Amino acid sequence: MTDTIRVAVVGANGAFGMKHLDGLKNIEDAEVTVVSATSQEKADGVAAKYGVANAVVGLDAVLERDDVDAVILATPTGLHASQTQAVLKAGKHVEVEIPLADSLAEAEATLAAAEAAEASGRVAMVGHTRRFNPSHQFVHNRITAGEFNVQQMDVQTYFFRRTNTNAKGEPRSWTDHLLWHHAAHTVDLFAYQAGKIVQANAIQGPINPDLGIAMDMSIQLKSETGAICTLSLSFNNDGPFGTFFRYIGDTATYIARYDDLYTGKDEQIDVSKVAVSMNGIELQDREFISAIREGREPNSSVRQVIDCYRVLGALEEQLG
Repeated sequence: MTDTIRVAVVGANGAFGMKHLDGLKNIEDAEVTVVSATSQEKADGVAAKYGVANAVVGLDAVLERDDVDAVILATPTGLHASQTQAVLKAGKHVEVEIPLADSLAEAEATLAAAEAAEASGRVAMVGHTRRFNPSHQFVHNRITAGEFNVQQMDVQTYFFRRTNTNAKGEPRSWTDHLLWHHAAHTVDLFAYQAGKIVQANAIQGPINPDLGIAMDMSIQLKSETGAICTLSLSFNNDGPFGTFFRYIGDTATYIARYDDLYTGKDEQIDVSKVAVSMNGIELQDREFISAIREGREPNSSVRQVIDCYRVLGALEEQLG
């Protein structure tokens, strides 16, 4: 292994592709050697903005290169599973944005590919960013130290999305999904903080005639410790967007808003010393690079998050 891990970002022109590029520029032992987008014009624009030497179109053009050790996939959800498997088959490390897949069958197939790739020392990681946000790390550290136990999590995931647009407000060719994308963040985080999920229930609102998906959803979860979680998701909320977490525990109440953390009385908690950065995506990418260099399983490996997708699969069956 060279001193520097050579990284390709695929889907670099999208909102999260650029978030990864912003984070990677702060990681000394990572070098972005190539960016890939859906057109040469878009790829060239991103390469110029971030000072990357090579710009290509598509994943195949990345996998055939010998100056790429690892690939970060920030591509449409429906491509995540097949592209993750392709990267591993090409002998490269992979970090795929959440969700790992949009069906349980594809998630399980990707797990099988990841386990097979371990024999050759390949790292396969999923971008479950909530594990890395300093706010949630602070809570996790208190849980690990035996100073806090989750009794209930109350989570709101709200957007205002009546058209098929991405986080940059640009049109896109694929449809987002409350269950397989946005719920995945909370389902995994709840298990990470409170233990294996043993019960899950879901109901959803009307199907949008244009997008073909439910715009509102409610999910209830229970962990093996007895803790419960109530998750409300909506694409109809005309107000502040994002995901907001309330941890109700045996010794404290915390409110997490992305990387920031507050008490139950809305007093901000200083989490600046929790990790080397206040940027959850940068911290996620740092874990990916460190796991490659150290030859170990990363936090948020495919194996560690697969139970999340098994829960989502069961919820999908409930919803019909």
